[in-house]
Amino acid sequence: MKNTVCIVVTFFFSLYVMANISLPKIFADNMVLQRNQLIPVWGWAAPNEKITLQFNQQTKVTKADKAGKWSVKLEPEMAGGPYQLNITGKNKITIDNILVGEVWICSGQSNMEMPIAGWGKINNYQQEIAAADYPQIRHFKVPNTVSTKPEENITGGDWKICSPANAGDFTATGYFFARALYNELKVPIGLINTSWGGTQSETWTSKAALEQSEEFKDIAVLMNNVDMVAIEKQRKEEMVKKIAELQGSLENAAAIEKWKDASFDDSRWAVMKLPGEWEGQGLAGLDGIVWFRKTIVVDEADAGKPAIIELSKIDDKDETYVNGVRIGSTDKYDEKRQYTIPAGILKAGKNIIAVRVTDTGGGGGIYGEASDMQLTIGKKIQTLAGNWFFRIESLQSATTGIGPNSYPSLLFNAMINPLLPFAIKGAIWYQGESNAGRAYQYRKEFPLMITDWRRHWQQGDFPFLFVQLASFNAGNGNSTNGSAWAELREAQTMTLALPNTGMAVTTDIGDAKDIHPKNKQEVGLRLAKIALNKVYGKTAEYSGPVYQSMKTEAGKIILSFMHNESGWAVKDKYGYIKGFEIAGNDQQFHYAKAMVEGDKIIVYNEAVTQPVAVRYAWADDAGEANLFNKDLLPVVPFRTDTWKGVTEKARYKINE
Repeated sequence: MKNTVCIVVTFFFSLYVMANISLPKIFADNMVLQRNQLIPVWGWAAPNEKITLQFNQQTKVTKADKAGKWSVKLEPEMAGGPYQLNITGKNKITIDNILVGEVWICSGQSNMEMPIAGWGKINNYQQEIAAADYPQIRHFKVPNTVSTKPEENITGGDWKICSPANAGDFTATGYFFARALYNELKVPIGLINTSWGGTQSETWTSKAALEQSEEFKDIAVLMNNVDMVAIEKQRKEEMVKKIAELQGSLENAAAIEKWKDASFDDSRWAVMKLPGEWEGQGLAGLDGIVWFRKTIVVDEADAGKPAIIELSKIDDKDETYVNGVRIGSTDKYDEKRQYTIPAGILKAGKNIIAVRVTDTGGGGGIYGEASDMQLTIGKKIQTLAGNWFFRIESLQSATTGIGPNSYPSLLFNAMINPLLPFAIKGAIWYQGESNAGRAYQYRKEFPLMITDWRRHWQQGDFPFLFVQLASFNAGNGNSTNGSAWAELREAQTMTLALPNTGMAVTTDIGDAKDIHPKNKQEVGLRLAKIALNKVYGKTAEYSGPVYQSMKTEAGKIILSFMHNESGWAVKDKYGYIKGFEIAGNDQQFHYAKAMVEGDKIIVYNEAVTQPVAVRYAWADDAGEANLFNKDLLPVVPFRTDTWKGVTEKARYKINE
């Protein structure tokens, strides 16, 4: 009888839940709606349920279809607010503090995801956060999620009002873009941050687009024959089995609490050689928390003295203990760890270093140079490289599942499709590092993705602005060795052939040693310059000089450009122009002297008497290039030749 009652209650509760109106999670308090165009609003309810929407002075009535889906389009609104949206059926939903202004999608990989604070720590981040008092700028971070099929809703998230309390988590590039727009336009700005570090453009592209592409249709067909759910299940089972063989079952919180203590017996733990990412040492595919422990011996004379411990780099976050005392923590995966061990902690004889490492995706563990792992007491240095005991504390829920780059379309399905058809003004994009090894193929894939988004959004050729790769010494690439990064920048430049696109050049504000350069202020500002000119009708220059044509005279090459009407600027105290190379028919490039002659640039090298080709900023690390227009926007990297590239034959493969 009790079971029957439970079943009946559950049945009627299910009917009640189905009858309730619901909305996609992107519709929430503090949101920004797009001004001056139709505003789609959609959701779910009971089949055939009548629904009334009220917003500002508008009232719309609609009815859910047989599947319980409904949608309306509010009439265009001017910038303003705050407003309230009321949706009424069998229940009522109220969304408060809504602004109407400009809504931009912010997407790509880690350089877009990179927050102002947190692991990002952009230049002057503390001052920037303190000054981030812009209540009319709002930010929504779409949770990082993968899906093997197009989803109707995202998994969570909320709209944050820009204030010192919230701004640290904003996409830095997006925030500085929004700030520049707001200061010029004085209208609300909404940022929908749907980005994920380390991701390839193929995962942001729909399966339908791949199927229609000559370049990728075979991949799409292969996907039809792959049971990704079964693969995910198999991977989970394999990971659980691997952990069981390695250490037995995962332990409870009470047991784990003792792992930092000097008295804990770790003799039965497995051993790993550090530094070195754990993916290459038997833990491939593992994202989660792993503890490392090492015993060191301190002389009687050094007992109680303060010391410095260095642990190279840790991906992503560490909590470091010495003899059970927490001495430091860092949540930046590419920052070298160096902590001070206060006086009184080290003792004569055996001491225990315990490091709790949290990896949220991609590579994990303690990595870098062995010379960066050491303990220093006074002038005595003891290496910490070598064997460490380790044990897995826990796994991320998705650690054994499918990663964002395992198959194409996974992020389109989970992080783009649920946003459709939310009204937007346009998109800003910062990605390409993960596609650099297939730069030639990016010439087709990147335009394919942009066109795909536009087709799905059904807002025509909305503005799509992107950041060209900054300077970074990815692999010592240059004209002699070949440069995948230069070829990727070229593919990005070629994408400007698509209508209503724009590119921010950043070769001058990169960092040869850091793939995540910290000057995101200038990146956002340059994107905003493009938007203000091409989208909002402002007249200020938005592009650096763009190569147009060349001619050869008397052993020299004369170059013509667009976007140099304001004149030339050289960032060198002696006035020397750097970054140009010149070659003859032998295809051997030599450093080129360069000089300004009116609106032209003349390049030459006495050793190349019959030059045929010029390159500028053609290297992974192109930071030496120092030619700008008077608006201080850099010359767009280019080459005049079409000689063979190092990525011509590289093709996308499913990463199983």
